Amino acid sequence: MSEREIGIWGYISDCEGTGGRLKVFPEDFIVEEIPAEIPEDPEGKYTLAFVRSRNWETNRLVRNIARAMGISRKRIYFAGTKDKRAVTTQVMVFNAPMEDVLSLKIRDVSIINAYRVSKPVFLGDLIGNRFEVIIRDVKKNSAESAECAGKIMERYGGFPNFFGVQRFGSVRPITHLVGKHLIKREFRMAVETYLGNPSELEGEDACRARKFFEETGDVTESLKIYPRHLMFERAILNHLARNPGDYEGAFRVLPENLSRMFVHAYQSYLFNTILSRRIEEGLFGEVNVGDIVMGMELGMPVKREIFMVREHNLEKIRKRVKERKAIPTGIVFGSEPYFAEGRQGEIEREVIEREGIKPEDFVFDDLDFLTSRGNRRALMSPAHDLKISFNGENLSLSFYLPKGCYATSLLREFMKVEDLTAYG
Repeated sequence: MSEREIGIWGYISDCEGTGGRLKVFPEDFIVEEIPAEIPEDPEGKYTLAFVRSRNWETNRLVRNIARAMGISRKRIYFAGTKDKRAVTTQVMVFNAPMEDVLSLKIRDVSIINAYRVSKPVFLGDLIGNRFEVIIRDVKKNSAESAECAGKIMERYGGFPNFFGVQRFGSVRPITHLVGKHLIKREFRMAVETYLGNPSELEGEDACRARKFFEETGDVTESLKIYPRHLMFERAILNHLARNPGDYEGAFRVLPENLSRMFVHAYQSYLFNTILSRRIEEGLFGEVNVGDIVMGMELGMPVKREIFMVREHNLEKIRKRVKERKAIPTGIVFGSEPYFAEGRQGEIEREVIEREGIKPEDFVFDDLDFLTSRGNRRALMSPAHDLKISFNGENLSLSFYLPKGCYATSLLREFMKVEDLTAYG
């Protein structure tokens, strides 16, 4: 599958790519969450734990932890979602006794540290993530290529802030397609897209089950062959077996944060397309009249500080951007859109009009948890503490990214591989 299918094309550097592959082994991609500070409270109701896992996607991990502990998954809170093929250390908060958390036993999962706190965490309660990455099977001249790309990103102050392939599903990048069907109220198509679309990368059993459902649409027989680990797909099939034709209701059986991911993934696809168009038209690095910029504090965008670039403030804002005190943004389209002006705004409106969508499409009366207002997102992300080494075969990188930014979007600027399978 090509990057273009998730709205990504173009690079800011013209250096030769290193090529290579990510996540050949889970240990090639190590991620550590840096949480917002949550003070210890010995009398607190909750238990905070640093959970290290290998080869676990966050939603499936939470569901398995809940089962192992005999509690509702709603009593487990987490600050960020992580892809499966990696070694991750995540912050989770449990509405459960500390001894139950510390005694947790699940394959490839360990509790690093735990203490009592007075409140849970929620999605976004992070400062950022620290990464250690190995790119394998790179070209022989990768040291020079990586140095060249690194210098160009340093000149720009960062890399294009694309939503990475993880946003769309690393093995089956179809999450945004499900989201588009939801936005258009095509609930049956949304369910069929999620349950079908087989990929050989997912494993033989899952691939065979998805093919069977695509070819037959037989819910009852599909339930017999869908592997147990596809628990969310099975939950939808179980609902449809009991409530034939209730495709809208099928999304109520999923965790709300998972269902929201479908809508957010579609918004991410739109943003990626707009950012790709800006790179294509040479509108990435320079701030112009009509841009909407966002303030920066401690290397992170400040969403409450957003303003339009006009003739009278153009030079002042360009100076702030150069000093890393402000950053240009692109629209994440939703029910309350705020478009740029000038050519930048034309690009945003052209992408939205081509999709045939309207703000009101993002308001759900019956599934209100899917409603999304949208926002503005930084077009660029800084890469902090970037270190690169090459041993003649593999390229190793370590870096820190603010929350919401994707390591694969940084790494693609080095690798320049358009096949999504290269990114694990």
